[in-house]
Amino acid sequence: MPPGTLIDTDRAHDPGAQRDRWHSGKHRHHGGLVQIITDADGRPLWVSPVEPGCTHDLTAARIHALPALYVAASHGVPTLADKAYTGAGAGIRVPVRRPRGHQVLDRSTRGWTSYVNAERAFVEHGIAHLKTRWQALRRISLCPWRISAIVATALVLSQLENRY
Repeated sequence: MPPGTLIDTDRAHDPGAQRDRWHSGKHRHHGGLVQIITDADGRPLWVSPVEPGCTHDLTAARIHALPALYVAASHGVPTLADKAYTGAGAGIRVPVRRPRGHQVLDRSTRGWTSYVNAERAFVEHGIAHLKTRWQALRRISLCPWRISAIVATALVLSQLENRY
């Protein structure tokens, strides 16, 4: 279950660059994108290295998380993800997007979407716990490339604290 999460940073804009790679247009602030894989109960198991905030979730997942998840999918272990991972490939299950206009999804498709979202609620809760439990993840004022080490440390401390 590889949702991407943005970790805030106080990094200032580089006036010499044409655009600031660490600025997320979606979240409208600076940060680094980290992919987090959890189990079905929402316990974080793995975190990816940081990518600049302008990186799309699917792009970061293709670099870091999806190669391992494809191997798991070939052994019959499905992966649930959010709508940002539509088109990720075999074994990655995502909710179905609502059609444009006034069209509605049929009953079975709505049921599938509801199921995926309900199962992913535990995952989102686990990620929120990881981000709120450790104050170091609330706003990072170091170089954004250091986010990887800070998130990995928070993951290990969470695993030790919760004994899993």
